[in-house]
Amino acid sequence: MSAPSSTSESSGSPEVDVTDPPPPVDDEGGGSGGSGGSGGWWSASPTWAKAFLAGGLALLLVLVGVIGGIALGRSTAETYGPAEDSIDVGFLQDMVVHHSQAVEMAVWARSNTADPEVRQIAFDIESTQTSQVGRMEGWLTLWGEPLRPPSGQYMGWMGMPTASMPGMASPEDLARLRAATGRELDVTFLQLMLRHHQGGLPMMQAAEAEASVPAVRALAASMVASQSAEAATMTQMLAERGAAALPAPDVHAGHSMPMN
Repeated sequence: MSAPSSTSESSGSPEVDVTDPPPPVDDEGGGSGGSGGSGGWWSASPTWAKAFLAGGLALLLVLVGVIGGIALGRSTAETYGPAEDSIDVGFLQDMVVHHSQAVEMAVWARSNTADPEVRQIAFDIESTQTSQVGRMEGWLTLWGEPLRPPSGQYMGWMGMPTASMPGMASPEDLARLRAATGRELDVTFLQLMLRHHQGGLPMMQAAEAEASVPAVRALAASMVASQSAEAATMTQMLAERGAAALPAPDVHAGHSMPMN
């Protein structure tokens, strides 16, 4: 199949559109040398320079998200500051945590896979959700709210407080991902990220329907659109690699069982 295309958010909220990941590293320098080689400037750059550029891009996405979040939320916050127990605040606090784990898994897969299609979708998820984390943290900061649920429990705003959100990978799952290589790495990442998306979707749909701040509803709607498309792509990628998806998480259970 062709490499998954980058999903874009459908809301009116500005997004960072990062469409192409860094090309695969060619340690052997390709078939031709010099400045005219097929690898271009990226292949010719030392490893430390590539790491520096990748880290700088991630920081830039966070900063853009924070600035965008503050800019979008300012007019709303000046006239209506959501209560600390509101759907808006609870959703943002929970989703910062949920997104942060997705970014962690995506960074690992992008950095360690040899499959260009897996690298592409991992990069798309990493860049999109890093920007969204910055935006959500910007709103919470503007409203004077903690960036994480102060109670240590999640989904209280949905009437089902729990110690763990649906779709979250367990420590054992993350250890399995880090230990995997080759096809096992690709399949494990796709399975965990698909389940992660499936677990987050009901939360996003609830915020899209019930949040009071228009910008929060718009962000939730764009998350639903982009993650639904990514989930469909990952399901297809698993099938093409001869693997099946993990059982979908039960949102009412509040957590996912570790994969076997």
